[in-house]
Amino acid sequence: MNKTIRNAAVFSLLLVLALLVRASWVQAYKAQALADDSHNRRKIIAQYAQPLGDIIVAGSPVTGSKETQGSDLAHKRTYTDGSLYSAVTGYSSQAYGATQLEGIYSHVLDGTDTRLKNPVDALTGKQQEPGDVLTTIDPAVQKAGYEALGDKKGAAVAIDPKTGEILGVVSTPSYDPSKISGVSDGDAWKKLLADEDKPLVNRALRQPLPPGSTFKLVVAAAALEDGLYGSVDTRTDSPDPYTPPGTTRPLENENKSAPCENASIRVALQYSCNNVFGKLAVDLGQDKVKAMAERFGFNNDKLDVPVRASKSVFPSGMDRPSTAYSGIGQFEVTATPLQMAMVSAAIADDGVMQSPHLVSKVVDADGDTLQSYEDATSKRIVSSSTAEQLRSAMVTVVDEGTGSNARIDGAEVGGKTGTAQHGENNSQTPYAWFTSYAKDSSTGKEIAVAVVVEDSGAARSEVSGNSLAAPIAKKMMAAALNG
Repeated sequence: MNKTIRNAAVFSLLLVLALLVRASWVQAYKAQALADDSHNRRKIIAQYAQPLGDIIVAGSPVTGSKETQGSDLAHKRTYTDGSLYSAVTGYSSQAYGATQLEGIYSHVLDGTDTRLKNPVDALTGKQQEPGDVLTTIDPAVQKAGYEALGDKKGAAVAIDPKTGEILGVVSTPSYDPSKISGVSDGDAWKKLLADEDKPLVNRALRQPLPPGSTFKLVVAAAALEDGLYGSVDTRTDSPDPYTPPGTTRPLENENKSAPCENASIRVALQYSCNNVFGKLAVDLGQDKVKAMAERFGFNNDKLDVPVRASKSVFPSGMDRPSTAYSGIGQFEVTATPLQMAMVSAAIADDGVMQSPHLVSKVVDADGDTLQSYEDATSKRIVSSSTAEQLRSAMVTVVDEGTGSNARIDGAEVGGKTGTAQHGENNSQTPYAWFTSYAKDSSTGKEIAVAVVVEDSGAARSEVSGNSLAAPIAKKMMAAALNG
């Protein structure tokens, strides 16, 4: 054979072999990755080929699907009371992907989850009927929080202390996910992105802010657990005004006439005495306060409910003046409403924190359970004695102190207000906080709530946890107890 022809034949054979190897590698090793690639049009066509499964609230779906005309995407997502539940569901959009429960359980909801397939379907690749996601949301609690927040910028979270079930997740301003679920909803999407109030942000789970005086519950818990003071009624060593070591700037109280000098923890919570809790933080030291904060859930960057919540932060490496300010929930301390609801829930449940969760079950089309969250894990945060004393002091806050707007006739209600500084030198409107719990001894019903109002449009002098946040918490708690 001619040498040139032979070389050409060998080279051509090598090219064929290379193509065969490449094709085999793609089919054997890259097939699933290519199938899952977000740019693969076939994937999104399959996702919307049939009606999606639903997200369920109290036995009724708050999602749906409808046929799409003139598109290869046969169906698109719809929402019932979309603005009310958007902080729970997230969105599922043909153009912009999926978030929150829609994103976490997308394969269950579109029928591609392998747990939905029988062995024959697994071999044939047949797409099964989708499953559903059952939430723990109480619609009465959710609606009460949403309507009470109204046009305010803020958020609220409600938890059942005995089970860890999240009964309400509200973030305002909200948005209707139906308006961005299709491929031609670009104008609505751009409008949401351009909105300075950021309605797409889930403020309840994913926007940590300075918690202000609500954090004093954590400092009080640390002082009692450490034995720095044996009782909430023991007088503390707390001069008023109190000037932290290393500075000449006194830590002042909002209420100048409050009996804060050497006040007990109960009285200090009742009147929200900054001098007491600033000094407690310094006397305990930042490490002990941080340890207690972390027991309640601060500094956890993997808090999944199952939506990943942003980390609430208690900082390290502070000097003593900064430690004093951290004791009143300022400096670099931040918390989400979820985190502050967890604090009240643990105190309400005798010092034990049930793992907070937003989903009770994930089921297939026949209602058979694929995944259950009903048996939540729990851990002890503080002793039963400490929890009992803190509840007693929180009741005093509501009955005789700064949390009077949260009172509910016939129920035990305990709470803590907070007005957190905002902006350099507190130049902007403060954040109004309230964290609380309520119990009805006649029914055994319980609820813990945290509310933050970022902006209500009220004058600065009218901003307080009691005036703005406590009434919202009251309505959510009343809805749970009366439901």
